[in-house]
Amino acid sequence: MLRQIWSKLPRKSSKTDSAECARHESPITQQRSNGSTAGLGKSSSGPKRTSVVFPASVVAGIEPLVPFKDVPNAEKMNLFVSKVSLCCVTFDFSDPSKNTLEKDVKRQTLLELVDFVASGSMRFSEPAILAMCRMCAVNLFRVLPPYYRSNSSSAGENDDNDDPMFDPAWPHLQIVYDLLLRFINSTCLDAKVAKKYIDHSFILRLLDLFDTEDPRERDCLKTILHRSYGKFMVHRPFIRKSLSNIFYRFVFETEKHNGIAELLEIFGSIISGFALPLKEEHKIFLWRVLIPLHKPKSVGVYFQQLSYCVIQFIEKEPRLASVVIKGILKYWPITNSQKEVMFLGELEEILEAISMMEFQKVMVPLFWRIGCCINSFHFQVAERALFLWNNDQIVNLIAHNRLVILPIIFPALEKNAHNHWNPGVLNLSLNIRRMFSEMDDALYLACLDQLKEDEEKLTLLAEQRKEAWRRLEYAASLKPMTENTAVLVTPLTTSIAC
Repeated sequence: MLRQIWSKLPRKSSKTDSAECARHESPITQQRSNGSTAGLGKSSSGPKRTSVVFPASVVAGIEPLVPFKDVPNAEKMNLFVSKVSLCCVTFDFSDPSKNTLEKDVKRQTLLELVDFVASGSMRFSEPAILAMCRMCAVNLFRVLPPYYRSNSSSAGENDDNDDPMFDPAWPHLQIVYDLLLRFINSTCLDAKVAKKYIDHSFILRLLDLFDTEDPRERDCLKTILHRSYGKFMVHRPFIRKSLSNIFYRFVFETEKHNGIAELLEIFGSIISGFALPLKEEHKIFLWRVLIPLHKPKSVGVYFQQLSYCVIQFIEKEPRLASVVIKGILKYWPITNSQKEVMFLGELEEILEAISMMEFQKVMVPLFWRIGCCINSFHFQVAERALFLWNNDQIVNLIAHNRLVILPIIFPALEKNAHNHWNPGVLNLSLNIRRMFSEMDDALYLACLDQLKEDEEKLTLLAEQRKEAWRRLEYAASLKPMTENTAVLVTPLTTSIAC
């Protein structure tokens, strides 16, 4: 009878029971259940938040601070998910004195995760892959502050005072990058499952981070993206397309990006793996991306990587050499001597690999441009152009086509040999002129006679032009000036008082 009466009485709410249980939980467990992002070791007396980062069904009953060695193998993957979820909490690293204990707990947890992934002890489950991708996204994917994007460096100016801005959270980010790299490289990761979470959106956000000014972060991103390209074959076309879009935007719109060198380095390794014959898609990338990348002012920042990619294409398909040379001549700098020196160096590498047939297609415009460089008043440009004759392969190409090349290059050599201001350039010009004389004396003398004849013609034309102007001035001086008559003003006829 008493039991029936007690059963009909209203019971107390279960909140008191849950509060009683909460008193016995550790502070970290309480924060995990509350989903707090303020810190890892604080008391739960603050306001509770919705559990978004740490789902209760995933981490319930698993203490994330327990070492992996203290749990059985059956529970290690659950512990991995718990530890990864714990690392989704982010902190403000701009203030070193803030949340020092919590930051250290997170750092130790990340290091423990790195060791666990490197050990390769067991295959990763799908919830573990999801948790890992979510943790990397929370920690790495961020909007770069405006002051991280340099203006002067993108213009190709090497300003020693313009040091790159380093993220104060880098010691923490470095561990996350290391963890992600080991995770992707791990043989325990099933690419067929992981591709659902390391998807196009994930890759695009990785590519956005290449614009950071921190070279250490760009180096980590470069390695991770390269490993991702090798691991996930299904994403390869998308990665190539996304890289092309970044290059298009850089060349034709902004000319501002901090990671072009690293992206080209990745593409250089991709090109080396292209199958033969080359697909039309890859040739279009050469024509529309790599060759126009010679245009921006900041080409010196990434020129080494760009040149490597171009040479890789030519080694894959030598017939592309003439196309590349025509493209380089199209974007040849007129007033930038440093770029001219770099372009001449790239031309030498291409000419070492070019076939005779492809060389004959471009030798006339090519050596016309080289002749202009030989006559440059900037001694480094002239010297670099003359150094081409130190290459035996190039000399062999010139010797076989000397009937076409020597008449083009001879006037530039003669002009340098007579009146170039730099002694080194003058001596090199004399040496090359002597080389042509020994190579084909009859052709040399014929070019010399032709040059003298052309100079006489030019002198005669100049005299005729002066005489025509003299007669025109005399006729104008005889005709009286009226109100609507045009007046011919000869130079230096009036003095200006200073």
